[in-house]
Amino acid sequence: MPPTYPQEVIDAFRGITTASVADAVEQFGVRGYLTGGIRQIIPGKLVGPAVTVHEVPSDEAQPPTLALQAIDESEPGSVICIAAGGADVAVWGGLMAAGAVANGIAGAVLDAGVRDVEEILRDYSGLAIYARGSVPATTVGRYRTVSLNEPVEIGGVTVHPGDLIVADGDGVVRVPAEHVDAVLAAAGEIEDREREQARLIMESGSLRAGIAKYNRV
Repeated sequence: MPPTYPQEVIDAFRGITTASVADAVEQFGVRGYLTGGIRQIIPGKLVGPAVTVHEVPSDEAQPPTLALQAIDESEPGSVICIAAGGADVAVWGGLMAAGAVANGIAGAVLDAGVRDVEEILRDYSGLAIYARGSVPATTVGRYRTVSLNEPVEIGGVTVHPGDLIVADGDGVVRVPAEHVDAVLAAAGEIEDREREQARLIMESGSLRAGIAKYNRV
């Protein structure tokens, strides 16, 4: 079972932008940001440990068994991350949203589509969904689940179970589990510097003067 994180860590990441988190992850020599093609579909800041599901093409008429298991059995606050290679089908819909809310799941990151968007917006407030887009097509007879809580590739990044997922209007970032505390500290420092730069720009009327102090755009 993927690890959970102290609530104070979750809350601290909620107060930091994904841009700062992405920059902080790169200080450790790895990429954290997922492709911009995976974007906010159902609004909401999303912070929580990854639970990973892998789906592959299949003409078998099977329900997404492991995705359903993930929703029912994951710890509250988890983020369900479904890898499907950018599939133009919906790997998430209204019934899965209902199960997620019933079990305290924070949201989902989908390398594919989502459907029942109007229903989710109407009935399941607070459940944040990030996906390639919305599409009405079901996975049944097109894709099947093949693994649960194994490393998967989503949006150009390998996501491990328990990595921390941070997502907002800019996109989605994966924070390696082993670097969560260090990334939090580094991202906080980045935010502090940018606030100081913004203050200098506003006071001086010069963008270049604000940038020059830290030599960072």
